[in-house]
Amino acid sequence: MIEEQEAGLRARLVAAGVELVTREGAQALSLREIARRAGVSHGAPRRHFPTHLSLLSAIAAEGFASLGARLAAAGDAGATPRARLAALGRAYLDFAFAERGMYELMFRHDLLESGQQGGLRATSLPLFEEFVTLVDRAGPKADAPPAVVAGALWANLHGIAQLWGWGSLRLATGADDVEPLLHAALDAHLGAEEGR
Repeated sequence: MIEEQEAGLRARLVAAGVELVTREGAQALSLREIARRAGVSHGAPRRHFPTHLSLLSAIAAEGFASLGARLAAAGDAGATPRARLAALGRAYLDFAFAERGMYELMFRHDLLESGQQGGLRATSLPLFEEFVTLVDRAGPKADAPPAVVAGALWANLHGIAQLWGWGSLRLATGADDVEPLLHAALDAHLGAEEGR
């Protein structure tokens, strides 16, 4: 019974943090505010999370799980690797736009425990590995290893997400949608798509 209550308290703290980051952004994630929203004393989180970073990491892990679900639902498993990368890229960008606060937290490794203890590597690395596998299959082969090309593509997508969210890319390019930017990024890292 006590173990169930403790597990419930841990889950409430994480859920309160997810709601807070969704509504108010990563800057609002103080230990005191998370505890208040979970309906517990400000010292209660320390029983489950030894540091503020460990609680933020548990919240970010929920974001990676949500992103993973979106990526899994994106595209057709029978599609070409290039089409699948485009679908994953669009799902990644859509997540960044819809979940701005969570997206910001997920990639703030200065605020998170990235090691195995926080579970973030177990949650985030498989997502990246899928990009690596698809880049390897999509070709044409670049001089760089697939992990490097996938890393550059991911950095490009991350930059598109940030700059689009701030309004900079719309202003600079006059684009109404990120789709042309996504395809330009794929072309830059994989070569031009045949037939386009």
